Amino acid sequence: MQRNAPKPAMLIEGLVREHKLKPAGMTERFTPAADLFVLAHLGIPEIKADNWSLCIDGLVDTPLELDFDELLRRPERVVETVHQCAGSPLDPTTPTRRVANVRWTGVDLAELLADAGVRSSATHLWAFGLDHGVFAGDEQDCYLKDIPLSRIAAGDVLVAYRLNGEPLSGKHGFPARLVVPGYFGTNSVKWLSRLTLSDDRAKSLFTTRFYNDPVPGSDATRPVWEIAPESVIVSPAPDSKLTAGDIEIWGWAWSAGDVACVDVSTDGGTTWRDARLEPRSQRSWQRFSYPWSARRSGAHELLCRATDIEGETQPLEGARNAVYSITVNVEG
Repeated sequence: MQRNAPKPAMLIEGLVREHKLKPAGMTERFTPAADLFVLAHLGIPEIKADNWSLCIDGLVDTPLELDFDELLRRPERVVETVHQCAGSPLDPTTPTRRVANVRWTGVDLAELLADAGVRSSATHLWAFGLDHGVFAGDEQDCYLKDIPLSRIAAGDVLVAYRLNGEPLSGKHGFPARLVVPGYFGTNSVKWLSRLTLSDDRAKSLFTTRFYNDPVPGSDATRPVWEIAPESVIVSPAPDSKLTAGDIEIWGWAWSAGDVACVDVSTDGGTTWRDARLEPRSQRSWQRFSYPWSARRSGAHELLCRATDIEGETQPLEGARNAVYSITVNVEG
C-alpha cells in the first residue's frame, strides 16, 4: 500500500478491546493466539497483502519500499517475549493485567535500517499504522508512535508477520506489525505502513497527550516505553477453597529486563518470603513458585511482587503494575 494511497476501509470503527485471559487462566507458558488480548484505539482496518508495502524514509541515505513478498524473502527471526498492554491511557494508574507470552516471527528491524543507511543525526523511529478514526474526541489520520534508536540497537525489534508460527490475524496487525520486546504493546504498532527516521519525537495524540507518565518529584513526564516489573499468581485461583496442608503458589513475573526476585506474602503483606524463580529464556516471562504450609483455617490474602535487576519493585498501589493480590479460603 503506497504511502499516498487512499486510507483503507475500517472493518471495525472505534475502540476495540478484548481481554479473554485473567491471571488464573494463564496456565500455559506460551499464550495461544486465540487468547491474546486485542486493543485497537481507532479500530480494525481491512488490508490485503497484495497491495500493502512498508516505506522506510526520513533521515536515511537510501529510502526503501518493500512489498509483502519482499519482506518474506528477508532472513527471518523468532523472538519469544512477554507482550503487555499498558492499560487505558485515560486511566493509566489502574492495573489491567492484559499480558501474554508469545513467539513473534519477522524481519530484524536493525537489518532493514542498515540497508537504508540511518544518518547520524537520527535519534528516533516513528512508526505509522494504517488504522484511522476518532479517539477521545480527536480525529486521527493514523496511529503514530515512536521509539528511541537506542532500543533498536539493543536488538530483537522486529517487523513481524507471524504470531506463534501462524500468519497474523486482522486483529493482531496483518500483514505486518512492529514488535518491540520489553516495551508496552502500545509501542508495537499494528498494520504497519511506514517507518520514518527523525531527530525528534513524533507529535501525535499517542505520544503527547497520552502515554506519558509523570516523573515523581518534578513537573516532567516520561514516555510509556519500558515494561515495569510485575507478577501475577496463577494458582491458586481467586476465591479458591483449599484443603489445609502443603500448597504450591505459582505464577509469572516479567519486566523489560530480567526479574531478579519475586516475594510472596500469605498474610496480606505483613510478611514476605522469597519465591523460587526460574531464569528468563529470551524475553519471556519467568515462572515463580512458593511452597506454602497452609495450616490455619479461614481467609488468606495472597500477594506477589517482582523486583527487576535494576532494583525496581512493584508498588503496593497507585500504578499500572501495582501488586497483585487474591483471597483464598483454607478449610481444615
